[in-house]
Amino acid sequence: MARALLDLRLYLITDTRLCGARGVARTVAEAVAAGATLVQLRDPQASDAEFAALGRALVRVLAGSGVPLIVNDRVHLVAAIGADGAHVGQGDISPVQARRLLGDQGWLGLSVQTSAHLQAALALPAGTLDYLGVGPVWAQRTKPDAAPAGGPEVLADIVRASPWPCVAIGGIDATRVAEVRRCGAAGVSVVSAICGQPDVTEATRRLRIAWDGAASA
Repeated sequence: MARALLDLRLYLITDTRLCGARGVARTVAEAVAAGATLVQLRDPQASDAEFAALGRALVRVLAGSGVPLIVNDRVHLVAAIGADGAHVGQGDISPVQARRLLGDQGWLGLSVQTSAHLQAALALPAGTLDYLGVGPVWAQRTKPDAAPAGGPEVLADIVRASPWPCVAIGGIDATRVAEVRRCGAAGVSVVSAICGQPDVTEATRRLRIAWDGAASA
């Protein structure tokens, strides 16, 4: 049975440090109430036990919202957390291995930065992936080891050639959402544009208004 399509319009990736005293769970709750459509748990500094505990807390926060929880990298913890899928990068576990761990029903996303990455993704077995994360589009400071920014032109090129929906990431705030949508992306993925903002609800609302009011390609 085919997996349902994910709503990628406003994809929140958590950052425990940026969330600060508000905490990840409260940040996620406020963001989802204000229009975030998908949440990815990311905390590379946490131990597996800490990561799983935080993931289970987010599952409780998201219960009844209809918003899925995706786990960054640690595919082996998806079942223990009760998450809905995983996202892997170019240096993580291979998408084929990740799909094997997830089974048929979990969603799986892959980060790509270049047309070569896209070509490698196209060679994967059918049914491996559900979406692509494309970026960084613009320079960003959240992830120190991120690839160089490719710009909206690279985003548009990958979107046009991809059979999967693409969500853009990297340096995106409300002022850049319309340009991302004109590139044909299915959504925007943000970290610091929500995490650590003084008013998470208002920050999320601005992003959703920008997306919903922008014209697609």
